[in-house]
Amino acid sequence: MMPIWLKQTPAGIVLNLHCQPGAKLTKVVGLHDGCLKISLQAPALENRANEMLLSWLSKRLRVPQKQIQLLSGQNSRVKRVEIWGSITPEQIADALSP
Repeated sequence: MMPIWLKQTPAGIVLNLHCQPGAKLTKVVGLHDGCLKISLQAPALENRANEMLLSWLSKRLRVPQKQIQLLSGQNSRVKRVEIWGSITPEQIADALSP
């Protein structure tokens, strides 16, 4: 069964994330309002938290960063991220499960 925060679309796989910038470690914390909650080490200044999120997802999912795109939530804690390429929703769910 697909987690509530992960959705397969014709273009790729969309993740609904709740990000908490300024944390001690970047890690998956759990669930929050139907989103996967991720704490980010970077502060929410000058786009640093967004850049860290995309870079961290790239490493964690072993997907090139150019295959990960921030769809919405540039200036919000609630973000939608799209991933495309040769990764399945099941692989994403396994790699990011809280």
